[in-house]
This record gives sequence, C-alpha cells and structure tokens, in this order.
Amino acid sequence: MAAPAALTLPSPQLIEALSQFFRLLSEPTRLQLLCQLKHGGAMDVASLIEATGFSQSHISRQLGQLQRAGLVSCERDGVRLIYALADPLVEELCNLVQGRMRQRLEQQLQQLPAL
Repeated sequence: MAAPAALTLPSPQLIEALSQFFRLLSEPTRLQLLCQLKHGGAMDVASLIEATGFSQSHISRQLGQLQRAGLVSCERDGVRLIYALADPLVEELCNLVQGRMRQRLEQQLQQLPAL
C-alpha cells in the first residue's frame, strides 16, 4: 500500500530546489530588498538605494537574482525600472518566520528568572 501523498518524502530534485530557494533568501541584501518592497510597495532602484544604502550595482545584481527566481517583478516606467513583490509567498513566509521568532523570544523571556 502506497503512503498518502502528504507523507511522501520530497524527491532529490525537489530538495535541491528548496535548498536553492532558501539560499536565495539567506543572503541579507536580498532579504532586506524583499522586506523593503513588502513594506514600501513598488520602488525603483534609486529609491531602494536611498532606503538601504547599498550601491546601484549591488542592488541591481540582487534584484536580478530575485527576478529570475520569480520573487520580484519589474516594469519599465520611461527610463526607470520599477520593482515589486511578484509572489505572495514572500510575504507569507516572512510573516510566518517573524511570528515563530517572536514566539521563541517570548518563551525565552518567560524562562528568565525574575530579578
């Protein structure tokens, strides 16, 4: 009897794809750019430079990787390129991880002895 679909292990190819996805999100600049787009909405590179302090070439390189992964979209507005979150998964994942981190910190605080 075959295992239910929910209990099957991911294939090696899926494990590799998941690993690449999380490596993409593990780079602090890319994560900061995603957070900036999440909170600030669609932005051009000049606005992202001002908001983050990163160089234009560094931001462009990181946005290119995020765009190839389908996490951000890019539209041309005259000479400007406007970037926005392209996948609601980014916001859901950030909210999930932030919520879990908050829970862990609250648990750790509760375990501290009172002074």
